[in-house]
Formats: sequence, structure tokens, C-alpha cells
Amino acid sequence: MVERRGLRVRAGRLVGVVATVVATAVAVGLTQGWGRTNQEPAASSVAASSAAAVPTTPVVLNGTDDAFIQLLIPMYEGALALIDQLDTRPADPSLRVLLGEVRKAHQAELRDLRGLLAAGNVPELNIHEGHQMPGMVTEASLAELRAASDAEVSSRAAGLIRAHLAQTVVLCRGEQTAGGSPELKALAGRIQQARAAELNTLDNRPDAPIAAPGG
Repeated sequence: MVERRGLRVRAGRLVGVVATVVATAVAVGLTQGWGRTNQEPAASSVAASSAAAVPTTPVVLNGTDDAFIQLLIPMYEGALALIDQLDTRPADPSLRVLLGEVRKAHQAELRDLRGLLAAGNVPELNIHEGHQMPGMVTEASLAELRAASDAEVSSRAAGLIRAHLAQTVVLCRGEQTAGGSPELKALAGRIQQARAAELNTLDNRPDAPIAAPGG
């Protein structure tokens, strides 16, 4: 009973930390004002945390570190569900190639993130279940994509993945500013660089739609 109360307290603290971390570009704007939905969380496309690559030495995670990982994991799982869904739909060739690279990077980074949680002796908590947050690919988004015509698929998928990549960059900046673990801050730096490069590729791919002048 005491252990359950402890987990609830910890989850509450994490939500508070996330609200602080995401409130600005340094501390990334998550607040309790974001609405809840009745949707199920996106299905995971990665192995269970038991398969995570665990660092050989323990790490110390502060509240910002903890909140960063607990948010990035469901964000990554939503993005992977989106990429999986695109496997069965027609899409622009350059977008498909980019999403394949994003998938590989996300799967590797998920192992690293879960490994750091394990090394910090911190349980993985789905504190964002049912939340609709910036950069999060929700089941509702996936349902809309499934219902979209073939002609709309690429533009809709590109918009969703762009929001995800851009928000991940913001979160990584916040972690590097307010995080405590040198190991996680270094990982956040590498993730930020990877996402920025992917954003550049996404926006400059040869078959990307060209914005109208002044649009």
C-alpha cells in the first residue's frame, strides 16, 4: 500500500516537473490545461523495456531527466505507429526513405532511454496516457490518416511527423538546460542534432509540396 502511494506521489511530481520543463523553450510548455481524450495510447512498435541497453554503471536522474524520458517514450511510440501505418499506404518516395531512417533512430534511442531509466532505478510510468500534447501522434491522428485518401496521405503524414520532430528538438533543449544526468544530457544533444537534420531533410525533399508565395 505504501509502495502504491509512493508511485502515485512520484507520478504527480513528474507531471509537475513536465509542466515546468515544457512551459518555455528552455523548460518546454506542458501545462495541466491540455485536454484529456478517451483515446487509447498509440500501440508500441518497439521491444519491451527488458530489452533496453542498460548502462554498466548507475546513473542519477533528477526530476527533469525523469520527466523528459517519460514524455519522450510515448512520443516515440506514437511516431513509430505512424511510420508503421505508412508501410501499407502509398507515400512520396523521399518521405518513405526519411521515415525509414527515423524509425531506425527512434528504435535505438528508445533502447537508450529505457536503459537510462533502468540504470537510474526509475520505473517507466505512462503518466501521459490520454493526454493530447504537442508532437504526440495520437490514435485519433492515426484514425484520420487511415481515413485519408491516397492523395492526402503524404502531406498529412509529413505534417504529423514534422510536429513530432520539431517538438522533440524543443524538449531536448529543455533537458540540456535543466537536466541533471550528464549521460542523459549528452543523449539529448545527440537526439536534438538528429531531429534537426531530419527536419531539414523533410522540408527540402524533392517531392515535398512547394508553398505558395506569401502562404
